Amino acid sequence: MIVELDCGNSFIKWRVVDGAKSVICSMGIAASNEELISALDEIGRTISLRRGRLVSVRSDEETAQLRELLAQNLGVEVQCAQPARALAGIRNGYDDFSALGLDRWLAMVGAYSLARKACLVLDLGTAVTSDFVSADGVHQGGYICPGLPLLRSQLREHTRRIRYNDAMVKEVIKDMGPGRATAEAVERGCLLMLRGFMDAQLALATEYLGDDFDVFVTGGDAALVKEMLSGARFVPDLIFIGLAIACPIP
Repeated sequence: MIVELDCGNSFIKWRVVDGAKSVICSMGIAASNEELISALDEIGRTISLRRGRLVSVRSDEETAQLRELLAQNLGVEVQCAQPARALAGIRNGYDDFSALGLDRWLAMVGAYSLARKACLVLDLGTAVTSDFVSADGVHQGGYICPGLPLLRSQLREHTRRIRYNDAMVKEVIKDMGPGRATAEAVERGCLLMLRGFMDAQLALATEYLGDDFDVFVTGGDAALVKEMLSGARFVPDLIFIGLAIACPIP
């Protein structure tokens, strides 16, 4: 069995895959290294976990520490995705290719491997990113802006009277009318900003990629824009698809 890890800024997304059959056996999200080790240790009692691969946007020190914990506690040796100028038919568009976030890079690799045509790749997580890939696999660049978690936390941190329970979030965005309470006003306002960003990306994609391109959407908040991107391909494991290409395990 293969352990796959996507180490983001806030959480570690993980899954266990039967490599021979490409079947997902288990998956989850961990808030800490310790929580991850505990979850995988439980799984390791019934199935053999010996190999792994990961992508990380964390510091080299944090990533090395996690790899060491996996090796010491579970006996899992993990490959790390690395920056590349080109991979699987797609060419990195950054002048300094090593400066492009690995999560963005692997999402593009995954998307292009599925589409084999021009594509707009949108990742809605702690940050929101968009990337444009031409039909011949050349990364045209992209945009980064705060995601809903960052927008929400910044408002709470810098505005004294904005206080409400996270449990209210899903309920208040069922209606997008003008808010009549602080939670409604904040959540609906932030969501409208996100949707405005999506509209801008679609317009820019037409400008840079032409009329024939696929839209790929991934990330924790992808469902919030689903209704406005009816023709998009929603692929929750897009980064893992790219990770498997970057770190093949026999």
